[in-house]
This record gives sequence, structure tokens and C-alpha cells, in this order.
Amino acid sequence: METFHRYHKYLNYSHPLIREHFDPDACGWAFGMNVFDLVEWRKRNVTNIYHYWQERNVDRTLWKLGTLPPGLLTFYGLTQPLEPSWHVLGLGYTNVDPHLIEKGAVLHFNGNSKPWLKIGMEKYKSLWERF
Repeated sequence: METFHRYHKYLNYSHPLIREHFDPDACGWAFGMNVFDLVEWRKRNVTNIYHYWQERNVDRTLWKLGTLPPGLLTFYGLTQPLEPSWHVLGLGYTNVDPHLIEKGAVLHFNGNSKPWLKIGMEKYKSLWERF
């Protein structure tokens, strides 16, 4: 429930297209890890929705940069949360419980201090280097 995962952090709510269609307090997610139901994807025409939002943002007035904002727009109302052990976040900016790391199916090095960078969090470098 942290505020840095809310839609208003990624999108321009002064633009009417955003303001009229999306709740600024809706929860975002780490778009780097997803499990997709491809039958549902085709049924809901997700590719065309993604292209629609990309075309609307050609002048960068809906969001500035990145892949997360168009993903948030495209999948608005279409997501289900994964059990947290499936996707362990924070290995690039915070301390993560070692038990969560041990049990995690996917370790996500999100944040600025990714272990392959010089500024990487030293304690997580061994997790990255083994792969």
C-alpha cells in the first residue's frame, strides 16, 4: 500500500484522457514480472490496447518515459496478484528478508542499486553472480 506504487506516480493526471479513465490511487505493479493468460490476452485484444496507448502518447503528454506506464494503462482492471513468494521485489533498493529470497521463484533486482552496477547492493551480488 505504499504511495510509490500508485498510478499517480507514473501518469499525467492533468491530461483529461488519463484523469477520466484511471483512478490515481490504483495500485501499480512491477511490470518486469508477469504471467499472462494468452487466451484471455487474445480475447481482450491486449496488443491493440497497448498500441492505442502508445499512439496517444506520441507527444509524451500522458507519461514521460518507460515501459511501466503503458503497461499500467493496458492492463488496468485486468490483473490478479501473484502469491508474494512467486516474485521477490526490492533487491536493488532495500533490505529483503533472506527467507523470502530463499523461497522466491523469481528474484527481481528492481531499484537503482542493481548488483551488476558499481553502486549495487553488495549483499545481493552473489545472488546475481551465480547466474
